[in-house]
Amino acid sequence: MSHLVGLLAFLLLAPPPPPQRGGQLHLAVQAEPRSADPHVAADEPSELLAYLTHGVLVRINRLTQLPEPELAQSWKTSPDGKSIAFIIRPAARFSDGAPVTSADVCYSLARILEPKLDSPNGDSLRGAAGAVRCAPEKARVTIAFDKPLASAERWFDGIAILPASGKEKTGAGPFHIKEWQPGAFITLQRNPHYWQRDAAGAALPYLDAVRLDVQRNRDLELMRFEKGELHLVNNLDPDSYNRLRAKGASSAISLGASLDSEQMWFNQSPAAPIPDSKKGWFRTTSFRQAVSLAIRREDLARVVYHGHATPAAGPISPANRLWVNTSLKAPTANPQQALALLRREGFTFSAGVLKDPHGRPVEFSIITNAGNKSRERMAAMIQQDLAAIGIQLRVAPLDFPSLIERITKTFDYDSCLLGLVGSDLDPNGAMNVWLSSAANHQWNPNQKSPATPWEAEIDKLMQTQALAMDPAIRKRAFDRVQAIVAEQAPFIYLIHRNSMVGVSPRLRGVQPALLRPQLLWNVPRLYLQN
Repeated sequence: MSHLVGLLAFLLLAPPPPPQRGGQLHLAVQAEPRSADPHVAADEPSELLAYLTHGVLVRINRLTQLPEPELAQSWKTSPDGKSIAFIIRPAARFSDGAPVTSADVCYSLARILEPKLDSPNGDSLRGAAGAVRCAPEKARVTIAFDKPLASAERWFDGIAILPASGKEKTGAGPFHIKEWQPGAFITLQRNPHYWQRDAAGAALPYLDAVRLDVQRNRDLELMRFEKGELHLVNNLDPDSYNRLRAKGASSAISLGASLDSEQMWFNQSPAAPIPDSKKGWFRTTSFRQAVSLAIRREDLARVVYHGHATPAAGPISPANRLWVNTSLKAPTANPQQALALLRREGFTFSAGVLKDPHGRPVEFSIITNAGNKSRERMAAMIQQDLAAIGIQLRVAPLDFPSLIERITKTFDYDSCLLGLVGSDLDPNGAMNVWLSSAANHQWNPNQKSPATPWEAEIDKLMQTQALAMDPAIRKRAFDRVQAIVAEQAPFIYLIHRNSMVGVSPRLRGVQPALLRPQLLWNVPRLYLQN
């Protein structure tokens, strides 16, 4: 008996086995990354590729949501918020072995701030900080702004540091691109010069490689996950989540309400090749409000998401407890009130058909990404809701690259149904959406000057919150932004879906988080258990 007790004590006190090294992590992306350039990454696959292959000075810990040192081992912000100084980590290396220097930081900063590059992060920083100056020293770099920046260090989570030499495909992240077969897969190989080490002093990452398969069909993705061919799956739709749970699969995990929103918007761009009559409708606040009032958000959450979602009141999810404007309430569907708003603008409703003041029937199309079951079902239900107020809606699913091309370059669309993912809790993370000059100001991007008084007010409020050192001032300003957006409805927010993911039992070290990349934010410490 004493030998048995001794054995049990040994087993209980013995440290867990060390993480296994090597192996290749397999996952799928629903579209091919549009660019390997991290400074222009605007779509989710490109952002994921940038996260895995490039380093930043400061990284927001996706679990604690607090800034942590990465390529910079420390930083200090001036009391007036107009400058921040970083000390470069001595061990920081690019994938070719070259050290990361202050000159690389200044080169990267100048590059994203170049207007011709049209970098989302550069547009945001320039809009908030004005002119930015970078002073390199040996192991120190000081960055100064025209205006004070609140939480200045958080801005640098999105600015990849590239070598000043201009070498392509060279980054300071845990992996680097080994092979890219267009339309098929991307293989990433372990960066042998990566700076991070684990508690035992062993070099990270544990994995030898990561393979990203371009898999647009979510059903095939789930099938491959169930077979063990893929090790994780992000953004499970409700059907897939319920299917895994029904099989008793412990690999299906719900994190509760996500930071993401599902929304629709109307194309108000002057460059849009659509009839002026439609532009007139779309630019009318009452028209947008009426469409919003016609949509039954509760049904979208209940029917499409099987209860794994909540109706949206505005741009910020209730999961973001620090910044959500709690005074806003999700609109309750009211077709009669919607028609009353339209009649005040001269629209008429007769025999089930809505006509504008010039007698033209109101009809338009909505684009969304083909293959996304939830969005296709939402579009079909919205189609029925709008038919109740006499609007004929045509649903036009597109492959994801074509959809992105239309909403960012050709502007050849009427309206769009898409999701906006939460990349940061702080309002500064959304500057590239709310500033009228920003490329991601989707309903009317890249404005030289605000097209409307309310957009001008949002510009001022976003700059106010970005410059204020007092958190209470920032909160008041951003609450007002949310109230304006709810009133003007440039985005018609529909639901906040729950965050649901799938993780293979073989994959260890995973700590699911609400911020993207939800399952890969700590990829250097992930490993496969045989």
